[in-house]
Amino acid sequence: MKYCRFETEAGPQYGEVVDLDGNLWIERLLPPFEEDPWVKPLTGNFEPVPLFSAKLLAPVVPGKIVCVGRNYREHAAELGNEVPKEPLIFLKVPSSVIGPEDAINLPAQSQRVDFEGELAVVIGSRASKIGPDESVAPYVRGYTIVNDVTARDLQKPDGQWWRAKGFDTFCPMGPIVTDEIDPVAGIAVETRLNGEVRQQGNTRDFIFPIDTLLRHITAAMTLYPGDVIPTGTPAGVAPMQPGDKVEVAVEGIGVLRNSIR
Repeated sequence: MKYCRFETEAGPQYGEVVDLDGNLWIERLLPPFEEDPWVKPLTGNFEPVPLFSAKLLAPVVPGKIVCVGRNYREHAAELGNEVPKEPLIFLKVPSSVIGPEDAINLPAQSQRVDFEGELAVVIGSRASKIGPDESVAPYVRGYTIVNDVTARDLQKPDGQWWRAKGFDTFCPMGPIVTDEIDPVAGIAVETRLNGEVRQQGNTRDFIFPIDTLLRHITAAMTLYPGDVIPTGTPAGVAPMQPGDKVEVAVEGIGVLRNSIR
């Protein structure tokens, strides 16, 4: 199933996304997948709408965003870092989340803000201490796209990454969630800046695959429905300037577009 979260006159709603003759439509409403205080029941019948004409919101309301650093060898090398011996985990705050087409704001505190396009896992069931021989599939609701926006010039001096990764608007997400892709088989991840391809990667090139990541994370913390796990970015990160447009395309999901201001 594919689904999105979108704005209506009555407030945010969740909708199932279907392909009708090659075009994506929001066909019917769905109940919230996680606790979402903004969603109110709609009265009356819902008329299907084309996905492109809807005001899309971030498709998930995450309790936490558990990110993976340096999960592509080339990205670790381009920043002068060694390949980690075990998953490098950090957190982004939920208040940094914005949706497709929303603007990324460049903070005055930073002189270099980079894009980092990523495939992200959406958790569907409570997960704690997943066993070494246990399948992670029952805990995964699906996949979406995240741009792990980073104030690069603050990242190293701070040591802790909370500020460099956590400014408001630094976690664009969407446009949809789908369970119809297979990262193990290989999913292409591409980022374009003003139409120019700057990042190209494939989930086949992960240093740590998704099952390893989920076992590692849940050994330390419990994951809950709606939590989001961005899985790392390919090489090619670069700064953005006011007026730029950045697009993160993930095969089988779509394109996450945001402007810079």
